[in-house]
Amino acid sequence: MEDPLHPFELHNFIPLSLFGLDISVNKAVLLMWIVVGVASLFLLKAGAAKSLVPSKVQSMAELLVEFIRGIIQDTMGSSGMRYFPLISALFIFILFSNLLGLIPGSYTITSQIVVTGVFAIGVYALSLVVGFQLHGAKFLGILVPPGTPGWLLPLMIPIELISQLARPISLAVRLFANMTAGHVILGVLLGLTIAGGLLIGWLPFSFTIVLYGLEVGIAFIQAYIFTVLTCVYIGDAIHLH
Repeated sequence: MEDPLHPFELHNFIPLSLFGLDISVNKAVLLMWIVVGVASLFLLKAGAAKSLVPSKVQSMAELLVEFIRGIIQDTMGSSGMRYFPLISALFIFILFSNLLGLIPGSYTITSQIVVTGVFAIGVYALSLVVGFQLHGAKFLGILVPPGTPGWLLPLMIPIELISQLARPISLAVRLFANMTAGHVILGVLLGLTIAGGLLIGWLPFSFTIVLYGLEVGIAFIQAYIFTVLTCVYIGDAIHLH
C-alpha cells in the first residue's frame, strides 16, 4: 500500500534560485496560482453580472460577501469593516485552497505548515500593529486581565504572554493538522480499497465516499474558523479585550 504521506511530498518542476533563496516552482506554487486565478475569475464574473435578477454566480458571491460581513460585524463591530478586503481575501483564498485540494490529483496548499504559518504570523503581527497604532503603550494592558490584583501580576503577565505567543502557533497548526489528517485518512482508505480488491474493497470505498463528503464540509469550516479567529485577534487589538 502506498505511503499515505506521499501526496504531500513536493518536487520541483522548475528549479529556481534568487540570491541563494529557493524559489523553485513546485506543485504547491502551481496550485497557489490556480487558486488565485479561479477565485479571481469567480469574483470578476460575479461582479460583471450586475443584473436585477442575480445569476447563480452572482448570488453565490453576494452570499459570500454577506457571510464575511456578518463575521466581521459579530466579532469586531462596524469599526472592523475597514479590514473587510483583507478578511474576505483570506477567507476566499483558504476556502478555494481547501476545496480545490479535494480534487483527485490536485494538491492541498493548506496542508503545508509553512503556508498556514505565514498566514498565522501575518495575522498576529497585523493585530499587534493595529493595537500599538491605536493605543500606543496602553496596548500592553492586554497582558493584564481586568481585576487582577497587583500581587498576582508577576504570575499573570508571563502566563498572558505565553497565551499571546501561542495564538499564531495554534492558528497555524489547527488548519494544517485538520487538512492533513483528512487527506491522510482518505489516502489510507483508498489504499485499503485497492488492496482489498473486489471482494472486500467495497467496504473502505464506501467509507471513503462518506469521508469525502465530510471533507467538503471541513474545508468550509476550517476556512470559517481561521477567519473568525483572525477577526477576534484584530478585534481584541481594536477594543483592548
